[in-house]
Amino acid sequence: MRENLFEMGSQFESGWSADNKTPSSVSTHEVKSPQSHQLYLQKERRRGKIVTLVQPFFLEKSTQQALLKQLKKSLGRGGTSKDDRLEFQGEVGDTLRQQLEALGYRFRR
Repeated sequence: MRENLFEMGSQFESGWSADNKTPSSVSTHEVKSPQSHQLYLQKERRRGKIVTLVQPFFLEKSTQQALLKQLKKSLGRGGTSKDDRLEFQGEVGDTLRQQLEALGYRFRR
């Protein structure tokens, strides 16, 4: 009986390999400096509350978390980081834009 019945007829000894066996460590997330960002603000209504989104960020996860923590503290609001965006509770677009521009981030016009 064969070791793995799900590898239908492939003989791995002859040079073939399964591409799903080894995890990919290549990151497709490009890290950019604050000056090369082109951010935009967006407001959404979720369950009757306003949420302010700012995206897309091209930062490492730890850098993005540190930026989120700094902005939450200065705004006095809650927020979270999801994928390439930051979400803040409430309508804080103008203040958020000013603080990010002071840190060197640029916005789309």
